[in-house]
Amino acid sequence: MVRTQIYLTERERAALNALSAETGKKQSELIREAIDEFIVRLSQSRREMVLDRVAGIWKGRDDIPDFAEIRKSWDRDSA
Repeated sequence: MVRTQIYLTERERAALNALSAETGKKQSELIREAIDEFIVRLSQSRREMVLDRVAGIWKGRDDIPDFAEIRKSWDRDSA
């Protein structure tokens, strides 16, 4: 692990102290868990944003081969 320093507001510090007392977890552990959840949430929304942007990207194009026909030629049963 890498040691780092952060600044918290008084309200954040008080809430973190209360959560630490309730859960029995160290403040640093709670902070790491929160950061992990934040990273997962951002990664999911970023992935969804990219998928939304590329959805239908090939629709209506006539300059590329028909994927269904290409895929059919790969099927083992078509031989």
